[in-house]
Order: sequence, then C-alpha cells, then structure tokens
Amino acid sequence: MASLFESSRLGDLVLPNRVVMAPMSRVRAAAGGLATPSMASYYAQRATAGLIVSEGTHPNPVGQSNPGTPGLHTDEQVAAWRQVTDAVHVNGGRIFAQIMHGGRVSHPDTTGLQPVGPSAVPATGEVFTPTGPQPVPVPRALDIAEIPDHVEAYAESARRAVDAGFDGVELHGANGYLISQFLSSNANLRTDRFGGSIRNRIRFAVEAVAATVDAVGAARTGIRLSPGGEFWGVAETDVPALYRELLTELARLDPAYIHLEATTDHEVLLKLRRTWPGTLIMNPVLPMGPKQTGLTEAEHWLELGADLISFGRAFLANPDLVERLRNHLPLAPADESTYYQGGDNGYLTYPAHQYAA
Repeated sequence: MASLFESSRLGDLVLPNRVVMAPMSRVRAAAGGLATPSMASYYAQRATAGLIVSEGTHPNPVGQSNPGTPGLHTDEQVAAWRQVTDAVHVNGGRIFAQIMHGGRVSHPDTTGLQPVGPSAVPATGEVFTPTGPQPVPVPRALDIAEIPDHVEAYAESARRAVDAGFDGVELHGANGYLISQFLSSNANLRTDRFGGSIRNRIRFAVEAVAATVDAVGAARTGIRLSPGGEFWGVAETDVPALYRELLTELARLDPAYIHLEATTDHEVLLKLRRTWPGTLIMNPVLPMGPKQTGLTEAEHWLELGADLISFGRAFLANPDLVERLRNHLPLAPADESTYYQGGDNGYLTYPAHQYAA
C-alpha cells in the first residue's frame, strides 16, 4: 500500500504527497467572476497539498450556477486568476482549475439568462441568487446544434486556465451539474444521439473530455464523477453499467485522472477501480454528508488501490492539513456559517498548528 505522504506522478507533475484538496465553492469572487487577492492567499495557505483542485469556475455566462463564483471565459478572469496560480506556485504547490457548467442548476437573476439543460426538466430544491434562495426554474432544452458549443466551452475554458497558470483542469462531471445531467436518466429525456441508451447518455461527457484533451493535453485533463449521486434531483439507472461504459470510453482518451466521490455502494466503487486503468483520486466520504475524511478513510482507500485521496471540509479549517495528518494532530472544526458568507472571516482566519518551542 502506498503511503499518503509519499510522492506520486500525475501526468507531467510529481506530487510530493498523495493528499488532494478537493474543489469547494466558497463564493468569494469579485464582480465579473474575478479572482481576488484573498483567494490567492486562501489557496497559497494550502499549497502543501500534493494537488489543489480549485472551486468550480464557470466556462461561459449561462454556465454560472451561483452568484459570487469565479469564471474562466474572459481575458479579465484569466488575468485575475494569475495572482492565485502565482501564489500557489511560489509556495511550492500545484493547482488544477475545476471547470463547472451548472446547466439547469442556475437562475436568471444570477446570469440574466434562462438556464439550459439536456431536457426541459427542472432540478429539485432552491438555488442561491443575488436576492436569496429561489426555486430552480425550468431550463431550456439544448438544441442538438447547440451542444457542440457547450462541449467546446469546456475546452476553451481549459485553454484559458493554462494561460492563467493552472497546471491542468478538472471537468466537473458530478453533483447534478451539466455533465451529470446528461448522464442522468431523469434529467436527460432526449431521444437523439445524446439521450436514451447508456452509450448516448455518456456521449456529452466523453466529447467534453475529448475536446479538453485536444485543447490542453491528456496530462492536464481530469474529470470528477459522482456515480449514483442524487444531487439536485438527478437519478441514474443501472449505475454499474453506466459508469463501466463511461470509464471504458474515457480510458481511450488517457486523461490524467478520474476523481470519484463515494456516492454509491462500496462494491460498485471497487469494480470501477478495477475498470479504470489510470490514476484514481478517491473522495472517500459523501460530500456534505455527516462524516469528514480523515487518515483512517484515506488509508482504507489507498489499500484498495486509489492513488490519491481528496479531502474537502478538513482543508477549510486546517490549511496545514498535510502536516496535521502526518503528525497525527487533531483537526480543527470548520465554522459552517462562514462557508459561503463572503469576507475573510472563516476563510483566511484559520491558523496552522502551533508547535511547542
């Protein structure tokens, strides 16, 4: 079994440890989806991670899910992100940008546009808007002629990410957002080549990864998936077959990694590990669930064949998480009320562990 604290190769990068900072929305971006100096400090504080995956960044205006989230589709956004990537690199870190198209999980009050999705089926629940939570509206079903534009949006955003200094990109194919909506059997009711059969429902994900690989290279491309996840009301029929076929097709593109969330049965995840021939980042616990990933969960999945382990909430209040894990130190709790409130409190105010003199 690999140690969590030994080095690992990821694409063209050598990671000093196998700890990954998972993507987590913190909604601290400035107007226009611009990264800020505070965001640069936040990521730089956590640069001892083997790899950082940024919060979700929208690849086009209609792809923005929540207010306060950053983008990667304008020159100004690229310029703003350079302060973040520079700060991480100066502190010895490596960072991928997560590209997140919200699809139907959005609102006109946020973007000025009607959300889009594979079909005119609304998500469940409420979405954040500039005036507070509101019911998610019915999206406009994408015309088949528009789909290549949204596939290309991931690729163009990836090009901009590399221009901004990111070491690579992770496509957000999980948690009920656009790629996940195409994989779904209840959000995707299409009868053309992007809907219906498993082969058709995986097509959008495969084409988005293929376009991104063409744009920035396989070594700089990853994708995050949540097999069987029910976020925002998505459902997937025959999860083992769906993801077995998806991973088989993705393997032909040889991306740098697959990032799996523990959103389905343990046995299904083990089978997917055996299906996937490349690097696997494993997020061992249900995102936003009652449990937080710790050393025990990380070592369990390393023993089962994961290559890297992603930690979410543990990184919020523990910027020096790698050293705390290495030295078996207690982890500080995060204040949930500050997750999305803006400002530096609960963002830059968590200290590193103070060692005795």
